[in-house]
Amino acid sequence: MENKVKNILLTGVGGQGTLLASEVLCEVLMLAGFDVKKSEIHGMSQRGGSVTSHVRWGEKVFSPLIPEGTADILFGFELLETYRCMPMLRAGGSVVVNNLKIAPGPVATGQDSYPDDIPGKIRAVASDTVLVDGMELALKAGNYRTVNTVLLGALSNRMEIEEGFWRQALEKLVPSRFLDENLKAFELGRNS
Repeated sequence: MENKVKNILLTGVGGQGTLLASEVLCEVLMLAGFDVKKSEIHGMSQRGGSVTSHVRWGEKVFSPLIPEGTADILFGFELLETYRCMPMLRAGGSVVVNNLKIAPGPVATGQDSYPDDIPGKIRAVASDTVLVDGMELALKAGNYRTVNTVLLGALSNRMEIEEGFWRQALEKLVPSRFLDENLKAFELGRNS
């Protein structure tokens, strides 16, 4: 029997909840019975820098790092960071990306400009691209800080994992005082 390992690369900017989302994703996959490995790269995340998290799952996973060009799903929390990671995606892979622009340092200081039409550039490489208005849906859920959970809801549609495992993982990892709004955010993302 072939041991098919699947890969998701999460990418965003420090403070967006990328690392919590990777924890939830790993918990979901473990609940579903998979061997899971994760590796995070924080970079200058505390200063708004890049954050990436490699998540791999299957019957048996030996390495936490996704080789370039083999990610099944690129899961992006910010447009430019997602576009920057496109070489990690395999041919025919999927992209789930938040429709959000956060200006990196050179753009914020006026030394450079934010590239035009990043969603179009992403779609030119990956026809299976889902663009999610995470902030709008998070606000509908009642808390702008639930954007990461909205995006997890959208991601769940690209994975063959029972919805109940997603709810269990959220119930375990989200503080109880924020659980209702996170469950609502997950549903809004799943239905987007």
